[in-house]
Amino acid sequence: MEYPRAVPLFIFLLIAAITALSVFAIERGEKQRERARLQAISQTVGSALERRGSSNAAYLRAGAALFSTVDRVDERIFRRFVSELRLDTEYRGASGVGWAKAVRPGGEDQYLAQLDDAFPSGRRIYPAYEGNRKWITPVTFLEPRTVRNRSALGFDMYSEPARRAAMQEAERTVRPTASAAIDLLRPAEDGRVKGFLIYMPVFESNEFESTAIQRPLRGFVYSPFDAQQFLDSVIQDESLGQSGVRLYDGAVAPENLLAEVPPDVATGNVISRPLSIANRTMYLELESALSGTLSQLSMATLIFGLMVASLLMVVARLLSQQALEDRASLEWLREQNSIRNSLTRELNHRVKNTLANVLSIIALTRRRASNLDEFVDGIDGRIRALSATHDLLTQSEWGTTPIADVVATELAPYKSSGDVLSVSGPPVELAPGDALSLGLAIHELATNAAKYGALGHPGGKVSVNWTRENGVVRIVWQETGGPPVPADRKRGFGTDLIEKIVAHELGNPVELDFAPEGVRCVITVPIRVPSDFAIRAGR
Repeated sequence: MEYPRAVPLFIFLLIAAITALSVFAIERGEKQRERARLQAISQTVGSALERRGSSNAAYLRAGAALFSTVDRVDERIFRRFVSELRLDTEYRGASGVGWAKAVRPGGEDQYLAQLDDAFPSGRRIYPAYEGNRKWITPVTFLEPRTVRNRSALGFDMYSEPARRAAMQEAERTVRPTASAAIDLLRPAEDGRVKGFLIYMPVFESNEFESTAIQRPLRGFVYSPFDAQQFLDSVIQDESLGQSGVRLYDGAVAPENLLAEVPPDVATGNVISRPLSIANRTMYLELESALSGTLSQLSMATLIFGLMVASLLMVVARLLSQQALEDRASLEWLREQNSIRNSLTRELNHRVKNTLANVLSIIALTRRRASNLDEFVDGIDGRIRALSATHDLLTQSEWGTTPIADVVATELAPYKSSGDVLSVSGPPVELAPGDALSLGLAIHELATNAAKYGALGHPGGKVSVNWTRENGVVRIVWQETGGPPVPADRKRGFGTDLIEKIVAHELGNPVELDFAPEGVRCVITVPIRVPSDFAIRAGR
């Protein structure tokens, strides 16, 4: 009632705020659940990668222990060892197992001669030895014998810095050690792919105490890993959904990327965890498929909340509007009741005034009448004059009435007498009481003129003219062409009615002159403003 516009808006904003908080809570819960899911996946995938790395390190340790006890690592011993590893079933992620003999610079020919005994087709070491490196470590054996693995035979891994650093670290620590990211050798038509190698040094003895570092190095047993296959071998059994996973060598940076399974949609919402694979730190990163847009539940909540807020706002608006209409109806009913009471009082007042006029007319008519017929005729005409003026006032809803209408109504019975009437004057509106008094006066003047004056004599004329002057209107009744007015005439009822009753009601004296050439009457009527007589001022 007091705030018909603010209340619906407040309700809408309140429901919208509650909806926004609900959506925020849902989105926060979704993000927490998604982060927990990513944490669980990263834990599972990371543990699986570390287990694969640990399993490979264990196989390489076993190979190092075996190879350190034999006089010479030949193809038969190596292949027997590899066959026991069951690469096809338990060694997923690795491209194989290899043996790289440690050769002192200058011993290349002896090394190749020993290989020529086993492989009549001949071997070579590449690239050619340069510089002052401590060892030459050509790939001697590499199983399984795939096209890519055969292409790597004879490659001096000590010539490449990343491989050399890993071998030196493995020799120093006597532990399986992973290299930095490298390009694995592939046939020329396939290009190169990123990966890493895990090296395990082999010494002359199977004792791995610190003193073993001083023993002669026989070579390295190692495993090359295709990084993408290494990652795929783990996640193919894991449920990533639409999420993505990446494996980095060292810090998370684009240049350190080893392998990835991209998400369906790049969102930038990532978590990462460090991995330790063969004494080297790598990082696993998972990217959520949960974008910054609202979830389906949040969208449904938002739409439903806005619909409810809009509906409540409309209902509140309708209720407020209904309340306003009800209040307006109550105000209108109170006003109508007040008007009805005022009309009742006004009607009572006017009825009393009319009855008072009728009683005055009856009293005067009785004193002047000489018989009953004369009394009835006088009463009938005057009451009809009052009735005609009342009709005019009723038509104007007891508002103002034009002078021309009052005059025309009272002179209507004499219009058929020919061109004997002349009526003129500006438009002037009279108050109801003044119109009644003027109507009685015109009626009496017309009746007298019809009986004794110009309206009852051939050639007689009557003119009614009025002018407006300083808040009053002067109405002049003038008879001409009628019989001469006798000087010794007796005073009648009409004269008393006009000079006493009409003059009293109008509040101004009436000038009534019975000149021999014709009766002349000047009536002064005040021009009242509506607030002086209207029931509702200004209406």
